[in-house]
Amino acid sequence: MKILAIESSCDETAAAVVEDGRRVLSSIVASQVEEHRLYGGVVPEIASRRHAEAIVPVVKRSLDEAGLTLSEIDALAVTYAPGLIGALLVGVNFAKGLSLSTGLPLVPVHHLRSHIASNYISNTELKPPFLCLVVSGGHSHIVMVEDYTKMKIIGRTRDDAAGEAFDKAARTMGMPYPGGIALDKIAEDGDPHAFRLPRPTVHDAPYDFSFSGLKTAVINLIHNTAQKGGELNKADVCASFRYAVVDCLCTNFIRAAEDLGVTKLVIAGGVSANSLLRKTLSKECARRGWEFYMPEKSLCGDNAAMVGAQGYYEYLSGRIADSDLNAFATMSIEE
Repeated sequence: MKILAIESSCDETAAAVVEDGRRVLSSIVASQVEEHRLYGGVVPEIASRRHAEAIVPVVKRSLDEAGLTLSEIDALAVTYAPGLIGALLVGVNFAKGLSLSTGLPLVPVHHLRSHIASNYISNTELKPPFLCLVVSGGHSHIVMVEDYTKMKIIGRTRDDAAGEAFDKAARTMGMPYPGGIALDKIAEDGDPHAFRLPRPTVHDAPYDFSFSGLKTAVINLIHNTAQKGGELNKADVCASFRYAVVDCLCTNFIRAAEDLGVTKLVIAGGVSANSLLRKTLSKECARRGWEFYMPEKSLCGDNAAMVGAQGYYEYLSGRIADSDLNAFATMSIEE
């Protein structure tokens, strides 16, 4: 089964053709990063306009790269939640129009479910059930994936997401957007134990995260030192902060797996490209004899191939939308 998938939840306009949920026939991504870098972050109105400009050529290129025509496509899949509402609406309305004109079934796909599904492409042997840590700029969740379309939230952030904390700390140190990537690279040359930073916990919720206090602690460290005329070793600050965030993520993730008796762990989302997170969980799972899976780095960020992968399983479960499909800025992965 060949699915044409569309993704436009933030600042990447993407389209892909995926066969049977695992084989990528094409994947095109038009990024807006360079433009948004001028403003230090994503400007929603600009993102929506750029999606409207890019979506037709991106979809056409995805079909051309796959060597297919619309008549050879079996279904359409589109991200409809969560994300920037204006950006989502561009993709949803384009997909609805394409469905109406071609008669192809339209499959609505949750963005975070798509990130999890990126692992089905990178690890074709992977099957549920498993426990997944989904970490990105807007989300930090521990999810029990009971089946391809049945998921339960075990833990989540109570304030900032891990990716958001990385980006804001990086911005304070003068790094360009997206700062998390630059911070990860610089941290490789620093001492992760140079600065003692807090490890916030949530009372009565051992699997939940809280990164706001940790983010504030490193920002205060940077500002207070500057106000006193001092100078910090940027690599050491990056390494210490990265170590603290990854420590929080891994501690709760491993604790949840042990308590639930799960021995198959998976990571997904933009922050799953973080080198320390990948190394730490690989090591911890190997030490315990657990299975561990992670997506290729090229699939960690937003893309349409992951939408096509999850769309395949949503289609098999009977989830087909009609012409009244709408976009939603927020929505639980359980819905």
